[in-house]
Amino acid sequence: MGMNLRGRSYLKLLDYSPAEIRYLLDMAKQFKALKRAGVPHRYLEGKNIVLLFEKTSTRTRCSFEVAGRDLGMGVTYLDPGSSQMGKKESIPDTARVLGRLYDGIEYRGFSQQLVEELAAYAGVPVWNGLTDEFHPTQMLADLLTIEEKFGHLKGINFTYMGDARNNMGNSLMVACAKMGLNFTACAPKELFPAEELVAKARAIAAENGCTVTLTEDVDEGCRDADVLYTDIWVSMGEPDEVWEKRISLLKPYQVNAAAMAKARPTAIFMHCLPSFHDTRTTIGADIARRFGIEEMEVTDEVFESKQSVVFDEAENRMHTIKAVIYATLC
Repeated sequence: MGMNLRGRSYLKLLDYSPAEIRYLLDMAKQFKALKRAGVPHRYLEGKNIVLLFEKTSTRTRCSFEVAGRDLGMGVTYLDPGSSQMGKKESIPDTARVLGRLYDGIEYRGFSQQLVEELAAYAGVPVWNGLTDEFHPTQMLADLLTIEEKFGHLKGINFTYMGDARNNMGNSLMVACAKMGLNFTACAPKELFPAEELVAKARAIAAENGCTVTLTEDVDEGCRDADVLYTDIWVSMGEPDEVWEKRISLLKPYQVNAAAMAKARPTAIFMHCLPSFHDTRTTIGADIARRFGIEEMEVTDEVFESKQSVVFDEAENRMHTIKAVIYATLC
């Protein structure tokens, strides 16, 4: 059944029903098929969007740019130094100016409150490319990838390993609850998600026949998992001095061969990227020098294994973002 999402902003999955999420996933599949077949789909020719980035990114920026251009739109990218937003111009004023010039606005940065404020004043759809609290565009890519690998979402046992109170832990918990996956956060207790959000997710999960579990026990967390998912241990914007404590806390929660062996034989490994699975980055090399650890949240063995679907996830960012843009603008 068709749905009308025209004019809606896409700020967090809590705002969307399971049926609406399903609609976006099915649309993304159609766009992926068109892209793979080389069939043009410039359905939004004449429209323009702007991308506001306070945090840099590879996947989010490229996915929005390619998605927009595939749909026939003009795309403007504004990096942290190219806008007066929050400096010489207030968020409401920036939103009202950009809303007069563009048909849609993407924001990637720190504050969930800021992206909500943009949406309140812009008069056009605003899409959350990432905040400190939520990462909803990544969620659609992850759900699409899981469904491609297993043929379904409901009943999948999904385990998130690491800092479960960050934007990925928050978002994955909500996404699983909405779509019927059994979610487990496997983390030190001090890095569990906020109690209020857990309560919301558990209420949503109860409606959709699935569960939300928090555990510090790696054996329990990985047992019978269909998906093991992790993210970097220190997020953008956090000070360098947190590395030592975070490594100490999270080293037992590294996704390695032993963790994968506890999961089901058909289990897949997922990561939103970038990943510190070796020392071929400046940060990875620096951490290895300072703390003597050459692989962090995931080992290179698992990252490069046949169970790893991280680059399928990365590609699916483009297809799912295309669905969000089209559904909210057409």
